Amino acid sequence: MIVHGMFGIAATDFKLLSGSVTQAWMSTATVNFEPSARIFAPYSIYKGKAALSADPLLPKFTKLETGDYRVERRGVIMLTFWPSIGERKYDWEKRQKFALSATEVGSLINLGPKDSCEFFHDPSMLSSNAGQVRKSLSIKAHADGSGYFVSLSVVNNAVNTNDRFVVPVTAAEFAVMRTAFSFALPHIMGWDKTVAKLPFSSNHQGSGSGMGMVVRQAQTSEWDR
Repeated sequence: MIVHGMFGIAATDFKLLSGSVTQAWMSTATVNFEPSARIFAPYSIYKGKAALSADPLLPKFTKLETGDYRVERRGVIMLTFWPSIGERKYDWEKRQKFALSATEVGSLINLGPKDSCEFFHDPSMLSSNAGQVRKSLSIKAHADGSGYFVSLSVVNNAVNTNDRFVVPVTAAEFAVMRTAFSFALPHIMGWDKTVAKLPFSSNHQGSGSGMGMVVRQAQTSEWDR
């Protein structure tokens, strides 16, 4: 799929995220979202050689025999990178993902204007395929403190590929990411439910050990690529 974008401007493109769909423009002041509906609100940054988007994925909850709930799988901030193939054209089919855990989100939020950090993921860790796919996310400050280079390297020995994406992020764009990530952090941990004790959105009825209760419809994880 070929995607068109404006450099340095956040954009919502439902085609980009979920294939060809019909868009209906609605004001949030007049629409009531269905509980089961998936809502796409990524923060996207389009630059000359690649694009980057960030999207929060909420945790998965399990209902216990007591009627209480616990986090079965914590949420993440999903970063998605995809390459440029021409002026303002991007290839969504060649995207790669990197899921930031709560602690990794904390590291990013804590970065100063001249700080850097790097994270390593092995999607097949603790399995017989460990080491076949290696992902490295690097965030390095510009020398003049004007922003950061956000880069992702994905080495897949199973198919003999080595993908690398580099997206320069301005200080203003990074400020948006920092603020949005700070807002999303307690939500991906499930703490918003713990504190507020809000009712869960469920795809199942009744109770039982191991009954899956999902706050938001599951989306493709980093490990699926």
